[in-house]
Amino acid sequence: MVLVIQNDATCPAALVGEWLSEDGLDLRVVSAFDGIEVPAVVPQDVDAVVSLGGVMGANDDDVAPWLPTERELLRDAVESGVPVLGLCLGGQLLAAATGGTVAVADITEIGVTEVSRTMDGLGDAVIGQTVPLSGDTVPAAQWHLDHISELPDGAVLLMTNSACHVQAFRLGESAYGLQMHPEVTPEIVQIWADESGSSVPRTDRTPDEAAASVREREGDLMAAWRPAIRSWGEGVWMRARTLGLVGPR
Repeated sequence: MVLVIQNDATCPAALVGEWLSEDGLDLRVVSAFDGIEVPAVVPQDVDAVVSLGGVMGANDDDVAPWLPTERELLRDAVESGVPVLGLCLGGQLLAAATGGTVAVADITEIGVTEVSRTMDGLGDAVIGQTVPLSGDTVPAAQWHLDHISELPDGAVLLMTNSACHVQAFRLGESAYGLQMHPEVTPEIVQIWADESGSSVPRTDRTPDEAAASVREREGDLMAAWRPAIRSWGEGVWMRARTLGLVGPR
């Protein structure tokens, strides 16, 4: 069972949920934005935790009062060795929960950008499975005003680019924070563009241009990220089998 924390009505698990379901993983979605209680510790029947994106910041506890509990949940998962996948805000929450720092970014990334795998990323069981489609870089759907300005102690940098140093990181063997949005469809990004109005600060792209870039690169994005997300899901299965929590598929 994968526990999915949804922080915003417009940020569902979408493609990531579909890809994990392809491998037979069941998802339990906690709609935190709608007042559903977030557990502070990983429930006994949960094999992994996914923390999704949202319009709020990782430390905006006054805007989203469940965030302190969500950070506790992520901290407990890391300390317990439970696999974690944090996407955009979720990745920032993972960093903040474990001693990292989140701040406003100098450059706002919206739409499709290119990210590079570090040497650690190339050899990583999950990020190493991403598929570069032009040169050595991997396309990534982005929409973030904040960034991880300082990684937690012991975190391994896996992906980067010139606009945002921390694009992906790993804590321990199976806790991953991604700054990008591998889960999004063009329809979701268009909703974000419509909600943003005519402009977004600190970027030279309009929201509609950003949405168009995701629409144009939809096939590339899915090809790049589906193998990586399914590899993370395979790691969830392997851990559960090793612990005797599930039988063979």
